[in-house]
Amino acid sequence: MKTRRFGRTDWQVSELGYGMWGLAGWTGSDIEEVNASLEKAVSLGANFFDTAWGYAEGKSEQILGALIKRHPDKKLYAATKIPPKNFTWPSKSHFKIEDCFPAAHIIEYTEKSLKNLGVEQIDLQQFHVWEDAWANSEEWQKAVEQLTSAGKVAHWGISVNRWEPNNCLKTLETGLISSVQVIYNIFDQNPEDQLFPLCKKLDVGIIARVPFDEGSLTGLMSYETTFPADDWRSTYFVPENLISSVDHANALKPLVPEGMTLPDMALRFILANPDVGTIIPGMRKIKHVESNIACSDGATLPNNLVAELRKHRWERQPTEWSQ
Repeated sequence: MKTRRFGRTDWQVSELGYGMWGLAGWTGSDIEEVNASLEKAVSLGANFFDTAWGYAEGKSEQILGALIKRHPDKKLYAATKIPPKNFTWPSKSHFKIEDCFPAAHIIEYTEKSLKNLGVEQIDLQQFHVWEDAWANSEEWQKAVEQLTSAGKVAHWGISVNRWEPNNCLKTLETGLISSVQVIYNIFDQNPEDQLFPLCKKLDVGIIARVPFDEGSLTGLMSYETTFPADDWRSTYFVPENLISSVDHANALKPLVPEGMTLPDMALRFILANPDVGTIIPGMRKIKHVESNIACSDGATLPNNLVAELRKHRWERQPTEWSQ
């Protein structure tokens, strides 16, 4: 596993981190399989784990806390997130800071996360939604400064709303934010335009989430794919989105090099960008851990292939179903 410097934190984090959204509360989640997959990731060099209180109301945090406790000899970076007070994902432009992150709420949920993780200090505490209109609000800034000075949080980050990579630029300029988590993949290349250059200027770490475009870049979805009613993807992959997603994925399949899979190519495309600190695919099975982490081998995609993949940029805007 290769590591990269994670912005101003100066941490050396694994290129392939671990997204823990699907480990609790999703269809097919099995705790024994989850723990085996997490242990395999640690054994292969993964040291960055991204969770949130909102992932099954703290259950995912507790799973990470148990993993950290099992490895007292290793530094495993815990990144979690504060849910918005109104528990609405994503946020809307008309929401006020008091609707989502009043100071008392920030403090309350940081304390909950500390307890769930079983740590004295959270490495990276993130805001699970964000609006850049809140940039200069003292409401969140005072809570950040209070929790940081108390030693309860080492660094702060923002998880940017889907397809809104620029909805945090003014906030980064405050100097209080050390990382940004953003959707970045073959289809979603928009962060390269403004967000990545600003992060480079301000030395802000970048977490690339949704590397497989919620599943379309695995190449396993078809026009007939369905999800159980209690799986959030059933409301995301509505016909309009499913058909278009499969169309876009099918257009990529002829470009996959021999001996490589579409998911491999998707991860290696992201790794080709040195601005990215770590990628956090969701991994519930050991075979996915092994195949994903195998992409962190230092081998880069040919420049001509990267150039060809750039042509598959897909411009999308938030909609009712994009969540």
